[in-house]
Amino acid sequence: MTRTPTFEELFRDCQRKAVHLEMRDAYMKSDPAFVDWKAGMVLDPAERWADWHAIVTEATSRGVEVRRARVVSTPVSEYIRFEYDVTDGLNIAAGEGVRWLSRRNATDIALPGNDFWLFDSHLVLVNHFDGEGENMVVELTEDPEVAKLCESAFEAVWQRATPHAAFELV
Repeated sequence: MTRTPTFEELFRDCQRKAVHLEMRDAYMKSDPAFVDWKAGMVLDPAERWADWHAIVTEATSRGVEVRRARVVSTPVSEYIRFEYDVTDGLNIAAGEGVRWLSRRNATDIALPGNDFWLFDSHLVLVNHFDGEGENMVVELTEDPEVAKLCESAFEAVWQRATPHAAFELV
């Protein structure tokens, strides 16, 4: 049985680009950071997610292009508002490019059924969530057709999406 590499290993082995497409309006609402944010606590994303920040910063510092696109319903959910609030201090600060696309503007884009990470255009990490947005399992594939679909979907979303700094929460 082949062991699934850790997220850190996937980023360490990535040479050119890592792209992430998010398509849910809520993830893991049991996440302590989300719970704290809802309670009005001020979060320091780089401190709260120090491991993630270090992994992405290391990759971007060696020239890996890291981009994240989020397809969201508008008006946005409370969870998306939380993600928006921590994006500058976490994703942007680590060197990620982040864009947002209203689901209304994605109707004619062929999108995969699950969120994913695509590493160097060939290795796809598929994220599976339950109906409440809790992480279930991840699936790793190098199937060329899956990679092609994921890359095409991501690039189509990226081209239409609004950069984080210009995206207005409705």
